[in-house]
Amino acid sequence: MPAMSEPKLISGNSNRPLAQAIARRMSLHRGMGVNLLDARVERFNDAEIFVEVYENVRGEDMFIIQPTSNPANDNLMELLIMADALRRSSAARITAVIPYFGYARQDRRTKARTPITAKLVANMIVEAGIERVLTMDLHAAQIQGFFDIPVDNLYASPVFALDIKHQFAGRMDELMVVSPDVGGVGRARELAQRVGCPLAIVDKRREKAGEVAEMTVIGDVTGKACLIVDDICDTAGTLCKAAEVLIEAGATEVHSYITHGVLSGPAVERVTNSVMKSLVITDSIEASPAVRACPNIRIVPTAPMFTQAILNIWNGTSVSSLFDPDTLGPIYEGMYNR
Repeated sequence: MPAMSEPKLISGNSNRPLAQAIARRMSLHRGMGVNLLDARVERFNDAEIFVEVYENVRGEDMFIIQPTSNPANDNLMELLIMADALRRSSAARITAVIPYFGYARQDRRTKARTPITAKLVANMIVEAGIERVLTMDLHAAQIQGFFDIPVDNLYASPVFALDIKHQFAGRMDELMVVSPDVGGVGRARELAQRVGCPLAIVDKRREKAGEVAEMTVIGDVTGKACLIVDDICDTAGTLCKAAEVLIEAGATEVHSYITHGVLSGPAVERVTNSVMKSLVITDSIEASPAVRACPNIRIVPTAPMFTQAILNIWNGTSVSSLFDPDTLGPIYEGMYNR
């Protein structure tokens, strides 16, 4: 699609700091002020969502920045209603930038008479008039196939690789990348290849849902600094238990790199009191005050990557080029200079 005048950004209430960071970086790229679209996204007294756009969007290339994180239902409805408002205002194209795609864990029927909610959400997004989705680290890659529109799925691993090479400079031979379960091996292997480290797996067995009965380390972690890699950390129970098992198996220290810091319920307290030396998350979900105050949680920014992806979509150029460290490194200029 040919580039239009300028990409236009609009944000709901889910993660305004990330949206504002993307707008600031876009201003640097474009050499001109880029602001979030002037609009209001509010609630009526009965909690119904109301959206009003104050600027003309006719014929514009619109990007809605809205993770569907907690409260997932409210943030999803904000996204759909903003899309409807833009479609009815004759926007030329609407792209949903969803750094964290909620309901992604319900991507298949695990037992009889259960929904595939990720597919339902995909249908709702398409019906609302959204023509493209930009997201990061979908919980399951097959969710891209739930959509009948283009879906660009970015990965946090290239950014994590830059961070690891900076934080562990001179110690790379000590590192061991660890998948916290068999299902996440592909994700962990990809990061291990990027940083040139071996891979181990924590095999977990559950007696019933929500309760980890037994964990076994597959691989020799003796004397290693272990890096647990996963896409979502919710209550952090499994993560903290995996860290304990690794230390018991001979690891010298444990760090975790998790894309989406859901961190609900007792998660922050568990991380604070765990044997993990650090938990690194992205800002795909707006951090709560408790998360920001936690001494062993560190947040890496995604605005540089999302800004470049938005510009590439707007220009009709490759988004997959952002998977290359030679392309991504300069985007994070100055952050990881040794």
